[in-house]
Amino acid sequence: MESTMKEIRGGGAPCVLDMDDAATVGGGVEDTYGEDRATEEQLVTPWTVSVASGYNLLRDPRYNKGLAFTEKERETHYLRGLLPPAVTSQELQERKIMHNIRQYQLPLQRYMAMMDLQEGNERLFYKLLIDNVEELLPIVYTPTVGEACQKYGSIFSRPQGLYISLKEKGKILEVLKNWPERSIQVIVVTDGERILGLGDLGCQGMGIPVGKLSLYTALGGVRPSACLPITLDVGTNNEELLNDEFYIGLRQRRVTGQEYADFLHEFMAAVKQNYGEKVLIQFEDFANHNAFDLLARYGTTHLVFNDDIQGTASVVLAGLVAALKLVGGTLAEHTYLFLGAGEAGTGIAELIALEMSRQTKTPIDECRKKIWLVDSKGPDRQYAKGVPSTLQETMGS
Repeated sequence: MESTMKEIRGGGAPCVLDMDDAATVGGGVEDTYGEDRATEEQLVTPWTVSVASGYNLLRDPRYNKGLAFTEKERETHYLRGLLPPAVTSQELQERKIMHNIRQYQLPLQRYMAMMDLQEGNERLFYKLLIDNVEELLPIVYTPTVGEACQKYGSIFSRPQGLYISLKEKGKILEVLKNWPERSIQVIVVTDGERILGLGDLGCQGMGIPVGKLSLYTALGGVRPSACLPITLDVGTNNEELLNDEFYIGLRQRRVTGQEYADFLHEFMAAVKQNYGEKVLIQFEDFANHNAFDLLARYGTTHLVFNDDIQGTASVVLAGLVAALKLVGGTLAEHTYLFLGAGEAGTGIAELIALEMSRQTKTPIDECRKKIWLVDSKGPDRQYAKGVPSTLQETMGS
């Protein structure tokens, strides 16, 4: 262990470990002691804890409860005089917020109200979302989040998530260490090139990772502090945004080719080094030409997932399998027609072909002949002849 330590600073300062090459595994650090954390800075006196109180407590969204603080809590945490005297239950707060949100006529106004609540009272935000999921899901995510991303620069107030731009190239690990939470389990990352069906929204695509991770917590039970939304800003080709005075990202054309690949590789290596081997990295709303390649490239070295390609495909395949109970036959006995060949459509098509192959023991190339992808000009080509080169490997893994 001593051989891995190049510098240790004492006197109450963080302990810095510089791991040598022999201790690393594919860009990460070998989990020798089962801690599942890589190069995490530990305090020399780890029992020293800083407890927020008073004014600072009311500004910390993780612990702020607003008027729900009891009399005893107000006394203990120095909140006397910082709140009105009334003590209100969380249930009453929830009814009040829902009443206020329903007064807004525009979905974007409701979205902004929910984001303000998330930044001010995290507990109440998730209580509200869980108890009113059917009503609020279209607000915090699709379709309203699409409009929010288009206008993100105009409605931007407090930053959410982590922005990593080309300015940080060569220093991405340092940027990750700026995030206050250390035990991250899930990262949702986008480069903003293909936000929903809206195209290239550049840095303003941050609304997607933020919204997606809200669902991880509300519907999946993942604690908010374990979630990290990230936007990789490599520029944008959206002329409207480049000319928008309120745009919050880099004002340059997108980088491509080797420069893009190097930037992504530094990011992926830094994530593993900072958060360990088991952090889940979900690629969200990357353009087709990058999405498949990223899955194929990092599928064997990182825990990665693409919802557009894999998540949607699994749900649709499950629906088809269930539908066969009504329409009869097997997957291989039907022909499938897709309008468009985006990430979702192509991912669904390939998963159907893979399942056909598994059921019938037939080569996958034969199964693909049952699937057609068409666009506005008609059936330009059969799926078997147009499948992306990396897709079979990606879906098979």
